Amino acid sequence: MGVNKIYKYLYCKVLTILLISITLLYGSCKQAKRAVITVSDSTKMQVIEIIKHDGSEFSKEWLYGLCDGYKIKRENIFEWQNRVVILADKRSLENGEFKYWLNHRLHFPQDTIVYFNKPFYIFNRSVCSDTVSSKNWDNIILTANLVSDPGKQAEYMEYHRTQFEKWPEVSQGFCNASFQQLLVFRNGRQLMLIISIPQGESLDKLNPLTTKNNPRVDEWNKIMAKYQEGIPGTKPGETWVFLKPI
Repeated sequence: MGVNKIYKYLYCKVLTILLISITLLYGSCKQAKRAVITVSDSTKMQVIEIIKHDGSEFSKEWLYGLCDGYKIKRENIFEWQNRVVILADKRSLENGEFKYWLNHRLHFPQDTIVYFNKPFYIFNRSVCSDTVSSKNWDNIILTANLVSDPGKQAEYMEYHRTQFEKWPEVSQGFCNASFQQLLVFRNGRQLMLIISIPQGESLDKLNPLTTKNNPRVDEWNKIMAKYQEGIPGTKPGETWVFLKPI
């Protein structure tokens, strides 16, 4: 690397750090005036995915600093292989600065950023006989693809649109399992599933309760399997993959 290139590289790094510091300080001052925002309002949730490519210079430390400045908790940052996923509240990003820094980054320009802006399916405790929600939640994130056939994609969306009416046993299963909230997002073929359970509970323990004495949930799951497949990087026969906290 030539001297000029080194100077240019260092200049960009220093400039980036200065600009981020100013922006985060400004954002923090404005954030202090706002009420604390929780992740329980499903209509305001957004999923942001960073897909790292070969030669990526992605920095977890840089992302931590950015998220800290916008009140995004680190337990809401997840990863799987070359993918990093952020679960955020739109209201904490409403001024657009967070997206600006992701979209105009100097640290990982070769990576892809995907936004899942609004869930097309929402389950919450309001449909349960016991409507009381736990105060604190743990969020579990899974991702998969829809099959490439547009007709089957449309069928999948219609199943979810009418699920509460035609398949009430499915949401009843979620109630039985103490799920606090379940959201499904879509961007193109890719799906993001967010399952919220009482803090400290285990999905391995709760999930079997969705099908206990409830064969219609098994039937639903069998039908859904026709419309879903794994994202790139999954093993043969693997569909939904769990993203782990970063």
